[in-house]
Amino acid sequence: MGRSFFYITAGDEKEAERVATSLVEKNLVACANVMSGVKSFFRWEGEVQSKKEFLVVGKTRTSLIEDLVQEVKNVHSYDVPCVITWPIEKGNPDFLRWIDSETKK
Repeated sequence: MGRSFFYITAGDEKEAERVATSLVEKNLVACANVMSGVKSFFRWEGEVQSKKEFLVVGKTRTSLIEDLVQEVKNVHSYDVPCVITWPIEKGNPDFLRWIDSETKK
């Protein structure tokens, strides 16, 4: 069974917490962490911009990524929310089993 780590940016702490809570409540992720102090630099609509953002990171099963992305699109204010995932190669076997037990089958 595959597991993945995810990375999502949000415009403010309230939105980051809303995204994290929704994903956990719907059993799409086992855990979501909200981190502050991120300053993002990006090009949007032809202009270079910078913005303070909050980061939502966490763990899920790989099979749930499509549902995770759709839920983020449903609850996020950005037109194109950043949702990036990559596989978890190894880790504490007990923790990896916990990810499986806390996400929907």
